[in-house]
Formats: sequence, structure tokens, C-alpha cells
Amino acid sequence: MEKQPIVYILASGRAATLYIGVTSNLIGRLYQHRNDLIPGFTSRYGVHRLVWFERHPDRPSAIRREKQLKKWNRDWKLSLIEASNQEWMDLAMGLGLAPIEVGLNGSPPARG
Repeated sequence: MEKQPIVYILASGRAATLYIGVTSNLIGRLYQHRNDLIPGFTSRYGVHRLVWFERHPDRPSAIRREKQLKKWNRDWKLSLIEASNQEWMDLAMGLGLAPIEVGLNGSPPARG
């Protein structure tokens, strides 16, 4: 069974650092991001909160959309997120993942 391609946006906090990605296994990919299992941008900047996602019928259309969104200016990205998630809630909880631990500044706690 082929999994459905999804374009997603993660944020480090409300209107903070954003990351745009594409995957065919959103739960698995979120687990990797949230646990800093892959070195890179999201682990370096604490970008773990799923704030927007969009399903696509096939991988090529998802990749086209990801590239389109990455070219958008920041205000357009913020408007896209706030059109469906005004409170910047972590949508991963609605997919069955546990809430992210939050540190004193509202971000996930630093990892040792």
C-alpha cells in the first residue's frame, strides 16, 4: 500500500522559525524531527511543531507544492498557516503523537 504524499510546515514557536518538507510517512517523519534523529536545520533550530500540512495525490505534485511554498515570502507562509491554524497549535497531537515538552521560553527543552 502506497502512503499518501504530504507537504508540511513545522515551526519552532508562534510565527518563529519555519521548515517546509515533503514526506509519504508524516507520523514517521514527525517522530524523526521531534526527537532530533536527523542532524540538520530542524534539530539545530528546535523546529518541531507541526503547524500546517496538505495531502497530495502523488509525489510529483507534493514536490512541486513544496518548492512553490519555499519560494513564498514569509508573510504568505504565515497567512497560509493562520488560515487553518490561527492559534499555531501542534497538529501532530491530532494525529496521535504526544505533546511536545515545552521549556521556559515556550520552545522544546534543549537536548544534551
